[in-house]
Amino acid sequence: RENFIHLCNPHLETMKEDILYHFALGTGTHDFPALFGDVKFVCVGGSPSRMKAFIAYIAEELGLGSPGGDYPNICAGTDRYAMYKVGPVLSVSHGMGIPSISIMLHELIKLLYHAKCSNITIIRIGTSGGIGLEPGSVVITRQSVDATFKPQFEQVVLGKTVIRSTNLDEQLAKELMHCSKEIGQFNTVIGNTMCTLDFYEGQGRLDGAICLYNEEEKLRYLKEAYDSGVRNIEMESSVFAAMCNLSGVKAAVVCVTLLNRLEGDQISSSHDVLVEYQQRPQKLVGYFIKKSLGKV
Repeated sequence: RENFIHLCNPHLETMKEDILYHFALGTGTHDFPALFGDVKFVCVGGSPSRMKAFIAYIAEELGLGSPGGDYPNICAGTDRYAMYKVGPVLSVSHGMGIPSISIMLHELIKLLYHAKCSNITIIRIGTSGGIGLEPGSVVITRQSVDATFKPQFEQVVLGKTVIRSTNLDEQLAKELMHCSKEIGQFNTVIGNTMCTLDFYEGQGRLDGAICLYNEEEKLRYLKEAYDSGVRNIEMESSVFAAMCNLSGVKAAVVCVTLLNRLEGDQISSSHDVLVEYQQRPQKLVGYFIKKSLGKV
């Protein structure tokens, strides 16, 4: 059964042209169905270089690229985001934090709609701070929660507070967990992900430029988060879940933990170790895509 993108905006139907400004793409200048109509999987992550590395990895895994092949940035006309494509897979950077990923998602969802894509799966792959997990563990998000541990995304629209659900696709999370067990290379858990508005105070760190609480208060807060089901902290999952829900898109968040926040605040692992950690979500999602396409 074909499941198309649902747009929650009747105004778009009256527009002669839709300019996706931050992608440097537009319906008047680009043939979206020809460029993107075959896309089935979209992977998004913060860093442009990481998303370019992912598209090279998935191209090799799917047998769609040549070793050392170059993958041009589809959004080369802007320096806001980077986008790469190989076969049915689109790889897009989203920057850091809720505002940045929100802007990207508005335009990405419209792109998929204009391209008449169907049965899309969108997965955020990234890094996070773990709570009660060994560094290098991978967390598949059950639901995104705010800094008070509520599964909701709160936004002010026209001066009024709007609250949206941040649940993610339960079956997709289970499928990803099963894939990780088949790979058998790293610890993976399903848990809640806390999405914050800030890397320092918002996540209870003691090492920012401003900190008006002590270590005991910090640890009490993080242990409360753990007891509520939170296993990692990042800064994009809540609006990601909310927007995918509203658009009828199957979505997941897969993040590796770079440290255990119960044991410290600063990321001290070596560069090589961090690079290997960051490849773990790519490996898991790459295996999932291969399996979904019958290539495993």
